[in-house]
Amino acid sequence: MTERPARRGSYHHGSLPEALVTAALQVLDEAGPDAVGMREVARRAGVSAGAPFRHFADRQALLTALADRVLADFARWQVASAERGEGSAMRAIGLGVVRYVLRHPHRFELLRSRVFPSSWQPEWQERLSGIDEALTCVIVADQEAGLLKPGDPALVGLAGQALVYGLAQMIVDGYLPPEKAEELAGQVLDTFGQGIANRP
Repeated sequence: MTERPARRGSYHHGSLPEALVTAALQVLDEAGPDAVGMREVARRAGVSAGAPFRHFADRQALLTALADRVLADFARWQVASAERGEGSAMRAIGLGVVRYVLRHPHRFELLRSRVFPSSWQPEWQERLSGIDEALTCVIVADQEAGLLKPGDPALVGLAGQALVYGLAQMIVDGYLPPEKAEELAGQVLDTFGQGIANRP
């Protein structure tokens, strides 16, 4: 059985690297990081099997670009969660992360394997630092508003990140049933919040 030729130009005259990363994101969401391959991404982008190699040296380079796209989306999601939330913005961000992982579990898998380890790419330093700084600003604002107890914002942020990371991992591992995960996560975040909330 012969393979049908790829449809040229299906990326609507946009940037081919961006189109390839978009196609990779589709594969990631459907089947996870291991399923993201150069041939399948090229097929979905409507280009020849060799076209991706003109922009990405290999599969690892494509995964790095994909992880950067996911990290940027993850950061935007956290900002939007803080803006939409009521009460403590820190709690809103934590619950927003849980919702993101419930909606995109494979994206969290990619971030966990390529961004969070000590071997992450140096070019992610600015983006990761920006996420940490934004969280610190949220904590300081909550403290100044009387929603959180005074304390080192960095330590409060680290404790919150550890809790949310653990909840996210439990969701991906299936330890928390998806249909109850958001409710349980909210209860856990509230329990954590009782320890750092500034009670009159």
